[in-house]
Amino acid sequence: MKALVITPKDEDEFKFIRDLLEKLGVGSSALSEEELEDIGMSKLMRGIDKSKKVSRAEIMKKLSA
Repeated sequence: MKALVITPKDEDEFKFIRDLLEKLGVGSSALSEEELEDIGMSKLMRGIDKSKKVSRAEIMKKLSA
């Protein structure tokens, strides 16, 4: 099943949409900014090329820079 993310412009619009979904019997849940960022990061991570290998030395070099 697909999900829909809606970002209301203000608190009043948020409450309106939340109440509307409740009246329609549609399940919903509120996400924090951090949770939205986590979802975005997860989506990016799923799209990366996992076939390439990087040596530990290269990783440590990048981390120390």
